[in-house]
Amino acid sequence: MPEIPDIEAYIEALRSRVVGGRLLGVRLASPFLLRTVEPPLQALENGTVDSVERLAKRIVFEVSPAAERGRPAPAEPLFVVLHLMIAGRLHWKVAGAPVPKGAGLVAFDFEDGCLIVTEAGKKRRASLRVVRGREELAALDPGGLEVAGSTMAGFAEMLRRENHTLKRALTDPHIVSGIGNAYSDEMRRLHEAATAVLSEWTERLRTEARQTFPEK
Repeated sequence: MPEIPDIEAYIEALRSRVVGGRLLGVRLASPFLLRTVEPPLQALENGTVDSVERLAKRIVFEVSPAAERGRPAPAEPLFVVLHLMIAGRLHWKVAGAPVPKGAGLVAFDFEDGCLIVTEAGKKRRASLRVVRGREELAALDPGGLEVAGSTMAGFAEMLRRENHTLKRALTDPHIVSGIGNAYSDEMRRLHEAATAVLSEWTERLRTEARQTFPEK
């Protein structure tokens, strides 16, 4: 399951490839992936990607919509929010590459390449949302604590809010942000251990992502 270090590695690789680029269009191969209706995917066509960020375990693309003929460009940006869940993966391919049959969910077409999302297995848990403006984006934030930027006191307080086992608390996105089964298994009860594990793997995967697109 992609968690904070994996998501940060993807983001590191994506920023150098898509930020400032034009999103030519979106090819949706699996209708079950898309969880929103308005704004439509067509609103993203020819928009400019301004940033790629993380929201918990979601990858967020900020897109400035293109101006329609005879009309000014919309003032509010659009946000493409991608949640890979357990088996979702990203692949950077040549421009116009086909979406793989079966596992392929969607392709985002750019002038210099193509970002393809796949999901292994038969169950479709990954999700794609398009929202307008930062207020709608904020509504998708589960509100969990960002461990890497927290203090010992803040970490301890968050863990005590619910009567959970340590593992359940670490993997609850409303309590702690961006941690799943993989990295929670490596963490102890100490705040420093949680921070160290996430920092080590995030930096390791970010370094790899600077050289090649991460494939898992």
